[in-house]
Amino acid sequence: MRNVGSFDRAFRFALGAALVAAPFLLAGAFAPLGAWRFAVAAWGVVMLGTAAFRFCPAYTLLGIRTCPVARA
Repeated sequence: MRNVGSFDRAFRFALGAALVAAPFLLAGAFAPLGAWRFAVAAWGVVMLGTAAFRFCPAYTLLGIRTCPVARA
């Protein structure tokens, strides 16, 4: 069941890609953060995953749906 709409999906792809790339591209800026840079990259992977599958477990828990409901 999908609960992530088109705009939300595109936003998640862009944000996820940026979060995955940031710790590697800005290694000097993230150096004081230590292990936090891996957490930032992991958050990016989660965002990419929710965009790819068009499903967000947190949306299900909160009752949010950003995609249009298919009418039969």
